[in-house]
Amino acid sequence: MAYAYLDRIKAPGDVKKLSLADLVPLCDDIRRFLIESVSATGGHLSSNLGVVELTVALHYALNLPQDKILFDVGHQCYTHKLLTGRRAGFAALRQKDGLSGFPAPQESPYDTFIAGHGNTALSAAIGVARAKKIKGEPGKVIAIVGDGAFTGGMVYEGMNNVSMLNNLIVILNDNKMSISKNVGQMANYLTKLRTDPKYFHAKAQMETALGRIPGIGDGMIRLLQSGKKFIRRGIYHSTMFEEMGFQYIGPVDGHNVIALTQMMNNLSEQFAPIFLHVVTQKGKGLKPAEENPGEFHSVSAFDLDHLTNPEVSPKDSFSTKFGAKLSALGSDRKDLCAITAAMKYGTGLQFFKHEHIERFFDVGMAEQHAVTFAAGLASQGLLPVVAIYSTFFQRAYDQIIHDVNLMHLNVLFAVDRAGLVPNDGETHQGIYDPAFFSQIGIPTFSPSNYAELEYWLEHLVQDFDGPRAIRYPRGEEKPSLAALGCSGKAFDFLEPHQHAKIVLVSYGAEAEEIMAAADLLLQKGIAADCCKLVQIYPIPDGLCEALMAYDTILFAEDTIRTGGIGQQLCFAMQQAGWQGKFLLHAVDNRHLLHANVPQLRKDQKLDAASLAEDVAKQGRSRE
Repeated sequence: MAYAYLDRIKAPGDVKKLSLADLVPLCDDIRRFLIESVSATGGHLSSNLGVVELTVALHYALNLPQDKILFDVGHQCYTHKLLTGRRAGFAALRQKDGLSGFPAPQESPYDTFIAGHGNTALSAAIGVARAKKIKGEPGKVIAIVGDGAFTGGMVYEGMNNVSMLNNLIVILNDNKMSISKNVGQMANYLTKLRTDPKYFHAKAQMETALGRIPGIGDGMIRLLQSGKKFIRRGIYHSTMFEEMGFQYIGPVDGHNVIALTQMMNNLSEQFAPIFLHVVTQKGKGLKPAEENPGEFHSVSAFDLDHLTNPEVSPKDSFSTKFGAKLSALGSDRKDLCAITAAMKYGTGLQFFKHEHIERFFDVGMAEQHAVTFAAGLASQGLLPVVAIYSTFFQRAYDQIIHDVNLMHLNVLFAVDRAGLVPNDGETHQGIYDPAFFSQIGIPTFSPSNYAELEYWLEHLVQDFDGPRAIRYPRGEEKPSLAALGCSGKAFDFLEPHQHAKIVLVSYGAEAEEIMAAADLLLQKGIAADCCKLVQIYPIPDGLCEALMAYDTILFAEDTIRTGGIGQQLCFAMQQAGWQGKFLLHAVDNRHLLHANVPQLRKDQKLDAASLAEDVAKQGRSRE
């Protein structure tokens, strides 16, 4: 498809060759391109449609890469990538060897900082801006922070440390606030006034002149400043930001690209860190996304000609099965509460909210608060279930240790997107939770199909006490694993062979690969048994005794090697006196791709062919 204005953007900086009037049709082209491209590949859609004009204005006014742009969260960076010469990469967006869906410094010098998790850009931007000051480097540092990030405390920790950085601009991308017409007009007038360079110079000259008046000069300056703060508080509640050291500007229309560009040009000379409040519409330009931005946050490929609302979680997925089962349990257990961190649909908790709204809590992008809030509930006799993606649980590790585990509080952690996760790359992999839960003694269960998920979830709710975790992968159950059903046992041997001396052990979604590897080995005349764990920590009673009869154990897990379950089982076997060969296949977290799960498994040698080859190689080496 031809795009009259976007086709003129071939390389970084080309946007500056356009006239100011050309920016409006360029934004239209970019929005059409994003809708066409993301509908073909999948990706983050709503957030990117909302920041087209803002990103174009920044690229037109700034001098990149001398000036730096940091995104929070990074999934709103697609327009930035288009304007920095990476349009061709969108054909393989978030696919193996394709374009990352997040800022990636290894991909381009125009990507300043990785940003797969929220609340981080402001702190990083302050560090970058301070480094420029220390090194005497020119240029501005811009942090684009979504309003969702302001539900997490790290943003406020950063704001408290801006310390007169006059090379820092923080842009609040506010896509939720509604401003009445009158307030909006007044804010627009004041914004134009306060971003005019003449205003800064006049303000400085007036304060200098007043300061020279003996006795009363300083008092008059303070009186004027107090009066301005009082007026601004009444108009647009800016006082908090100014008390933290920012010059507050806004709210402004985030879809007026010409006004935004002119404003950024006016801010070329600044005397304090700037806080620019920009109001945008998430999903702008695609009506279903405007009406349901959450459902179009992250989408799979979809048909634009037969558009239906994509769901964050498929109709049949581990997330929705978990959510439906928890809601049913909540009907029987009046002490059961559900907590998530800005991922109600992603974790399947919409079912619980619908049935038990008084016991459902979405705390925003604040995983630390979610865990300690759960601890508070548990301390008063309730049973909170905290459902968060594995990658985001990492952000609350101290709270898990200190606020839940030390007091042995009755909290169930539901770990969604556990194991290898497609498309989002190294920032979103669920590969650490078995190690960090087991290191502090939290029992952990990893079902591999829906039947096990529902059975063990009920068991953990009804029959356990203290902190515990249940983890499950993204997406649908695999047919080969669904066929296994649920035995209710902590581990199962799957169709063992008589006199087999090799056993393949795994858990969760990776169990699919050991089953396929056993079939490959059998084709080579090598008999290997399969052992599938559901209880992964502590090592289930009787497991070591059951494995003692084998000469070779291959353990495969789609989580990290160091501190993982495989290493713990190997140690336990050695302590029990076993002297066989232990082969461990796990994730090398120094080398992670954005790719689909089969590609990730193959890359990490966790696919059936790699597992079978390793076992066969051991046999050949003994011949």
